[in-house]
Amino acid sequence: MYKFIFMLFCAFFLTLIIEYAYPQNPKVTTPSGEIEGSIIQSLLGKSIYSFRGIRYAKAPVGDLRFQPPVPVEKWDGVYNATDDGPMCPQIVLRPISEDCLSLSVYTTQLPTPDHNPKRPVLFFIHPGGFYCMTSASYWTGPQYFADRDVVLVTINYRLGSLGYMSTGDKWAPGNNGMKDQVVALKWVKKNIASFGGDPNLVTIAGYSAGAVSVSTHLLSPMSRGLFHRAIAMSDTIFGQWPIGNHQFNLAQKQASLLGCPDDTSENIVKCLKTKSAEELGDTLRGFAEYRFDPLLIWAPVIEPDFGQERFLTEHPLRSVLKGNFAKVPIITGITTEEFSHYEREVFDSPQLLKEMDEDFERVAPIAFVYERNTTRSKYISGELRKEFLGTGRLTETARKGLGYLYADGLVGFGVNRGVKLLAAKNTESTYYYRFSYQGRYSHVTLPNSTTPYGVVHHDDLIYLFYNSLLFPKFNVTDPEYRMVKKLTTMWTDFAITGNPTPHQTKSHNHVRWIPFTPENNQYMDIGSELRMRKNLYEDRYSVWERLFPLDEYQ
Repeated sequence: MYKFIFMLFCAFFLTLIIEYAYPQNPKVTTPSGEIEGSIIQSLLGKSIYSFRGIRYAKAPVGDLRFQPPVPVEKWDGVYNATDDGPMCPQIVLRPISEDCLSLSVYTTQLPTPDHNPKRPVLFFIHPGGFYCMTSASYWTGPQYFADRDVVLVTINYRLGSLGYMSTGDKWAPGNNGMKDQVVALKWVKKNIASFGGDPNLVTIAGYSAGAVSVSTHLLSPMSRGLFHRAIAMSDTIFGQWPIGNHQFNLAQKQASLLGCPDDTSENIVKCLKTKSAEELGDTLRGFAEYRFDPLLIWAPVIEPDFGQERFLTEHPLRSVLKGNFAKVPIITGITTEEFSHYEREVFDSPQLLKEMDEDFERVAPIAFVYERNTTRSKYISGELRKEFLGTGRLTETARKGLGYLYADGLVGFGVNRGVKLLAAKNTESTYYYRFSYQGRYSHVTLPNSTTPYGVVHHDDLIYLFYNSLLFPKFNVTDPEYRMVKKLTTMWTDFAITGNPTPHQTKSHNHVRWIPFTPENNQYMDIGSELRMRKNLYEDRYSVWERLFPLDEYQ
């Protein structure tokens, strides 16, 4: 008898061990349907309830290609969200599928019958120039943010021609990639409470093209009421880029690359609908004009009215000057070097250097993204060359200046002008930063070494998300962990309170992040230590301000 009881006890105890070591997959019931996820581990060893690859819109295939997204309908049964969904068609990563409109939700605390934690939601929009990258967990891993009290949502959205082709008429009004993001935000508003998130405390955050997206959501009537804070890292929509009501030239280029007629919108769209998504994604190199420039190809447009719901209804600069944007707490900023490392590719290639030197009026607007083939464009090119490169031939002494042109033209100037314009009209706090922390790892290293070139574009993402394809996962014993903790804590505190430093703690050097104003021009330098500074690169940005005045948007 005692032996039987002992065996029962052992069996029960073994069951507990197995269930503890291998917990069942978590399930949540949402207004859209039941979802099954999986469990992964955070940096500090917490269980992350992970729900990946959840479709938020119907597959944009067939007649839905080049059309606005259609929200997903409620499903029957249990949705399998145990793995990443495919990436949207592109040339960089695989696997891809046109059926890619999915999102992932991560949290360490799900609701119980007695309690919903209602944590703040961080909605992250991935970078990639509007033509590549993904929100997949091996690229935008949640392991660092999961140690903070936040619900993390990452999304995929249509890229390249499939997401942004705009012909200026009903055949392809444009902005479908942006409208994908709006539908994903609406999905979050409807469903996130089921994951323990607060639908009334959503922070939209994005990097590079994702930051352009964030700043554009501030302006769009379609996005109003769907978010409550905004973080735009290393770009905004407020730069010198030409923004019109179509990009018909790119539609023509896309058509010609795939052997389609390029004469009318109707013929272009009808023919491109016969091509595979892979063919469309694989044509990226065909858009290069110098090196692989322009870095920015597709972008949001000001939509003409064809009876559709319009994402952008006027020029972003005109909107922000009028104060016509969502008044929410905002963080924006840059890395120390941004894209300055592109100078190395130019100077290391005799052919590229020759083109930049001898044909600067043609190359500069392509490389630094401003209007082309006008009297004003030629004047701008001449002034930029004089101010940053000198008047003679391009020699080694011009390397630094060319790096400044790439850093400021592609990111810095637009962010700097954006923070000034937003802060001037925002009724909430606007925060500005430079990320200058140099760890052991970087997206760009010096030739034949592992030494970082500097703190370049994307390098701050190393401390926010675990990218298992490129970098090791940091542990608490790694020197980089201090920055992981510091950066994820500030971003989470901002998501909770609208203030990135509500408490002056030891890990923050007891520093208070002072909001930026056009009068104080203050920014936080995020390095090994936090320090408030003033007048970020004002000597460089003042040249761009002079060449790209705001008069025409007043």
